[in-house]
Amino acid sequence: MPTNVYFNPFPAGQITSEQLLVEDLVIEAMKIYGMNVFYLPRSSQDQVDYLFGEDTLKQYVTAYPIEMYLENVTGMEGEGDFISKFGLEIRDEVSLLVSRRRFAATVPQIRPNEGDLIYIPLVKNFFEITFVEHENDQAMFYTLGRGRDANVYVYALKLKQFVFSNEFVQVGITEIDSQIRDHYPRTRIALTSGSGKFVNDEIIYQSANTLANATATAIVYSFTPNTHVDIIRVKGTFATGNVKGNSSSSEWIINTISDTVTMDNAFEDIQDNYRIQNESDSIIDFTEVNPFGEP
Repeated sequence: MPTNVYFNPFPAGQITSEQLLVEDLVIEAMKIYGMNVFYLPRSSQDQVDYLFGEDTLKQYVTAYPIEMYLENVTGMEGEGDFISKFGLEIRDEVSLLVSRRRFAATVPQIRPNEGDLIYIPLVKNFFEITFVEHENDQAMFYTLGRGRDANVYVYALKLKQFVFSNEFVQVGITEIDSQIRDHYPRTRIALTSGSGKFVNDEIIYQSANTLANATATAIVYSFTPNTHVDIIRVKGTFATGNVKGNSSSSEWIINTISDTVTMDNAFEDIQDNYRIQNESDSIIDFTEVNPFGEP
């Protein structure tokens, strides 16, 4: 016997006013009990390594503010913090809910994608989407009959703490850009003499003429006059000679180049190679006075 049409008026392919009312209440509840986050879509300039199944260059150049609801409010999920043969690993995971309607109105893509990032200002950290539940509504199941053809109220996002690996992140929002810049590996260039002062976050380059013809470019992390400049996001190879600042018009002469500056991989929460090298140098002696070292 079919159900009563007066008490189950949910025809396929249609959305009733009652269902829209529930969706409005869901969105309002998320704005009250949720939190503001930034959604960073991933782009790769269509450079995909099909052999390894990964992007050769992940980029995050835009960020969209949107409200989301944190499901596991009592603490992080996942395997947590533990010591493995690779050192200390942080495998925190979180689950977020986002309104389908609000996402469609805020982010110019069909749905949240695996590999996109979410920056949570509350914890000042980045999380990577590992799975998007878009075929059913885990929060409310099929409320008032809505759910046909995956037409539910929310997306359920599973995320893990982002392990930074030199991805390009520059979205034009000070809080996000400043958080990520500290985690790029830094290279120190020794300077002998010059004029002007390099400005933090400006482009420096080596070229006979202009930036367009540069053989090497980088971003200034910090600058100490007459001593050195620390740089990040290096492209090309810097050689002995003049290096110029694109915005400050400063020009200095490179003395030596060293890649032994401490690298900060804070997202991974593990020790870096520079510190391991220093520790090993105090244990293993490769000089000629050591009979077991190299000649």
